[in-house]
Amino acid sequence: MRMSPLPPLNALVAFEAAVRHMSFTRAASELHLSQSAISRQIVHLEQFLGRALFVRKPRQLILTRAGESYARHVREMLDECVHATSEVMKSAGENELTLACTAGVAQFWMVPRLSRFRRDHPQIKLRLIVRDVISTLSSFEFDIGLYYLKSGAVEGFETLSLMPESVFPVCSPDYLAECRTRHGLGDNEDLTPAMLACETLLMLEDAQSLWIAWPQWFRYHGLEPRLTQTIVFNHYPALVEMAVLGQGMVLGWQHIIDGQIAQGRLARATHLSASHGGGYYLLTPQERRENRATRLFKQWLAEEIPRPADAPHA
Repeated sequence: MRMSPLPPLNALVAFEAAVRHMSFTRAASELHLSQSAISRQIVHLEQFLGRALFVRKPRQLILTRAGESYARHVREMLDECVHATSEVMKSAGENELTLACTAGVAQFWMVPRLSRFRRDHPQIKLRLIVRDVISTLSSFEFDIGLYYLKSGAVEGFETLSLMPESVFPVCSPDYLAECRTRHGLGDNEDLTPAMLACETLLMLEDAQSLWIAWPQWFRYHGLEPRLTQTIVFNHYPALVEMAVLGQGMVLGWQHIIDGQIAQGRLARATHLSASHGGGYYLLTPQERRENRATRLFKQWLAEEIPRPADAPHA
């Protein structure tokens, strides 16, 4: 039996958000869409229904009578859908595990270790979601996340501090040797921040401004240099590969980049580091039931990263 008339579901989500905020702009921000996209969705829904849902005034939205009535039903329907979806996802198999992290964490930290976890627990079915911005993730999508946070507080999540932040410049060993020669340094001498400012800097174009960028790193060490030699990417693993190929300096996060240093692909250019005071945290959704796979992964992770007794726990 075909369900008819069935309204456009994306438009219903846009309508519910617009009603809740009484603003197309704020609804767009929540749903990661443009204001014009929300407006088009509402117009589409109004055309489907054959009646107006909002009275649009300058800087103000007012629900029509039909809009008020429809909003109540839509909200109830979406609440039921969220609840039903949550129940199904909570009842996922005991041996299924979905992990979430950034591209850099995935490539340089998570993936090299997952083979060891799979060797120890071959019965666990793994899924990895790569998202660089945690706000684009729904708590229903994953069981465990590993993300950088300035503090351990994230609404809707339990957080556990894993690795404190320490950020320092790295480059290929050959590039470092060339830099030392240019600046008249010996084989084991550090480049100073002023020397680093003269080099090609590989910069991350990043929507998540939590992370330290080159300007903040220099400011941390008392410099405000004019950076003229830069290469900008929006994908951190690509920047690291550029550094490995001798194309410049990139900022590396301790623990995340350590494997590349241990393999001799990268080298620290200086002992100096910087920190916003944050670090990498394990995130688990509060409303999600912890299954067997999640418990095993947490136990394995505790052995993989010995936790200091005084590590902050939020």
